[in-house]
Amino acid sequence: MESFVAPSVNWWILLPVIVVFGGAVIGVLVEAFVPVRARRTTNFYWSGLVVLVAFVIAVMQWFEFSGGEVFTGEYVADTLTLSLQTILLGVSFMALLVFGDRSEMMDGAFAAQPADRPGAGEEALSLAKRYQRSEYFPLLLFALGGMMMFPASNSLLTMFVALEVMSLPLYILAATARRGRLASQEAGMKYFLLGAFASGFFLMGSALLYGFSGGSLQLEEIAGAIAGDSSMTWLLTAGVFLVMVGLLFKVAVVPFHAWAPDVYTGAPTPVTGFMAAGVKIAAFGAMLRFYQVIAGRLEWDLGLLFALLAAFTIILGTVVGLVQKDVKRLLAYSSIAHAGFLMIGVLSLVNGSAGNVAFYLLAYGVATIGAFGVITLVRRSDNAGTVAGEATGFAAYRGLVHRSPFLAASMLIFLLSFAGIPLTSGFVGKFVVFADGIAGGLGWLVAIALGASVATAAFYFAVVARIFFQKPEPGVAVVQSEGYTSVAIGLAAILTVLLGIWPAPILEIFNQVVILIP
Repeated sequence: MESFVAPSVNWWILLPVIVVFGGAVIGVLVEAFVPVRARRTTNFYWSGLVVLVAFVIAVMQWFEFSGGEVFTGEYVADTLTLSLQTILLGVSFMALLVFGDRSEMMDGAFAAQPADRPGAGEEALSLAKRYQRSEYFPLLLFALGGMMMFPASNSLLTMFVALEVMSLPLYILAATARRGRLASQEAGMKYFLLGAFASGFFLMGSALLYGFSGGSLQLEEIAGAIAGDSSMTWLLTAGVFLVMVGLLFKVAVVPFHAWAPDVYTGAPTPVTGFMAAGVKIAAFGAMLRFYQVIAGRLEWDLGLLFALLAAFTIILGTVVGLVQKDVKRLLAYSSIAHAGFLMIGVLSLVNGSAGNVAFYLLAYGVATIGAFGVITLVRRSDNAGTVAGEATGFAAYRGLVHRSPFLAASMLIFLLSFAGIPLTSGFVGKFVVFADGIAGGLGWLVAIALGASVATAAFYFAVVARIFFQKPEPGVAVVQSEGYTSVAIGLAAILTVLLGIWPAPILEIFNQVVILIP
């Protein structure tokens, strides 16, 4: 009888993920046992502490990293994992500040009790008593933990579990808006139903790859089966395509993008910012690993198809974005276009492309949190000065510079970064990714992306023109808040400019990003 040998686990390298998941569990206990009046404050500061501790640990790990796998076949701790986890933690901390902020009227972005029926008496009673549930803090931590696991997964099974752990809290959060409850609940339902379809594609593809590899879901063993002789190439091709469909849905690549505009518009704005930034970082990280280890080996079979999807994504995000009149929907189509830009880096398969994609994700994530933070503070108001929900139409941003020079200047920085204007991080991100695309033989796709970048500048500058060159719109106000959102906006603006003016140190760090390929 053989004796059981316990596996050797490097708990130190797993510590950031353990801290986040452990903090989420304690956050649930806080919600259950801490007195009502102290729950929100306790969970807010506890969640912030958890994210900061995990961020510090991840940074320490980066500077002492020696490489290698933590769990053989399941979890890979390489420079891609550590870099994306660090980015996720930094972006999530800024998102958390926006989550926890409240206006001068002490109203946050989330429903007092999500179970209350919109417009019913119980909702009015909850609002009158200023009752506020705070489970959205542990939900954010659970989603963040899934995001951190997603790019670290070296098994399709682990990747699927991370995908669901990341997605399920977001489905709930999308349906918890304080105002526009019906639209918010519709957004949560749409995200859930379409996400379930995408998960089904991912699972079906995993099953086909399991059959092709002879009974393994580990990426390196599937890659090894590709290198060997096989008469079942159709099984491999179908499996890779279906897994990629599941990943492409999460980053809203055409034709798997239909959920994005409605969900971005209906979800609470802090959730939209967190989802837009965090999900893209995590999903593109997982896609980088899967594509470079497995899918890239089928470049002659599927490479052109994925490149065409990237081209259609860039074109649709640009063309439809040009006719938008709502800032949240504009940023939704902007995110679709950016997904196409990022696909260029994924498909290029040149040395250093993973690190350049990571820089682009950092630049996009920071600017996205900042832009949605600005949106939370621009509200509708009546003649009596009563402030209501967010004003997201373009007209609401007329003369914003007169109401709040800080918000106007910050929004300008974020929009310039999205457009890829020099001296912003967005310009550097596009430059390095497009350069990889040319080096990888995707010059035609880069040409489309350059043309689209010029066109997208038109709808970004449409907002800029209203902010700086038009008179203020009546019925709009900039609310004062507890200040956490302003801190997040300020940090995002500083980082966007700093990474645009002096990107060399971060690019040098990300040049060390490699994916362990068997």
